[in-house]
Amino acid sequence: MPKLINYPHLANQVFGVPHYATPQTLDAVKAVVIPRLLSGSLSESEIDLGKINLSTNVNGSTKITTNVNPVKVISVHGLLTTRRGSINAACTELVSYESLRNVISQALNDDSIKEIVLDINSGGGAATGCKELADFIYQSREIKPITAIVNFYAFSAAYFIASACSNVIISETSGVGSIGVIIEHMETSKLEESVGLKFTTLYRGDFKNAGSSHEPLSDPALEFLNGQLDWTYKLFTESVAKYRGIDVQKVIDTQAKCYFGNDAINTGLADQIQNPQDAINTIAAKYHQDTKQNSSSIKIRAKAIDNASRL
Repeated sequence: MPKLINYPHLANQVFGVPHYATPQTLDAVKAVVIPRLLSGSLSESEIDLGKINLSTNVNGSTKITTNVNPVKVISVHGLLTTRRGSINAACTELVSYESLRNVISQALNDDSIKEIVLDINSGGGAATGCKELADFIYQSREIKPITAIVNFYAFSAAYFIASACSNVIISETSGVGSIGVIIEHMETSKLEESVGLKFTTLYRGDFKNAGSSHEPLSDPALEFLNGQLDWTYKLFTESVAKYRGIDVQKVIDTQAKCYFGNDAINTGLADQIQNPQDAINTIAAKYHQDTKQNSSSIKIRAKAIDNASRL
């Protein structure tokens, strides 16, 4: 008999809950989760829990290279999740909102760091926890500049985060947007019936069992899920409008489209075009110049004091 419910904790994070993610990102996750849920066809060598820990990925080396201490480059790559933990090794790049906030906080409290750069390449992820991180970034940019370098995608939840930054830099082929919310419901009742399984669920509260995979989606459950979509979509659009200083209707009018290059700038979703390495070099050079000027000023003052002491 196939193993129908092998990873319920993963299923609960994928189905029936809102996601700030592109359909392609959600499809990639389902390609891993669904075979495991329905057939157990993936071996333990292919999917091994615990091989990837979210708390380490955010500190990994970024695709953008810099040795400049005043600039802290933080990777925001792959699927965005709510909390740190482990997931199957078929998903190679993961970062949690919790870990990102911790690393950003460390950079904000480090006096040697003058600017924070988020190196973003993500199709989005979980809705839960995304706004909290974005609000934190938006408030923190009053303390230090926080620049988002899109290298090369910042869609949905990843754009939610990028839009909260002081500046959004994209290349000619980089993409931003997908400002929308998606929920998928997976019904397994017919499959369960075909293999002789029957689930009887006892509950209190009309919506306690709303969206169960063991039965078709009822009209009240559909209304309930649509209410969740409306609420999370409102959070997304209104937050982007606030962060970017544009009218919320302009954000809604994007209708979750993805924008590239100059189209992203013309729509108000990005600020300038520059390839990722040139962008980080420009930021680094700014602080190199400041360091040289400060050093020269100190030398001039020291020489003046020395000359005055000889008079």
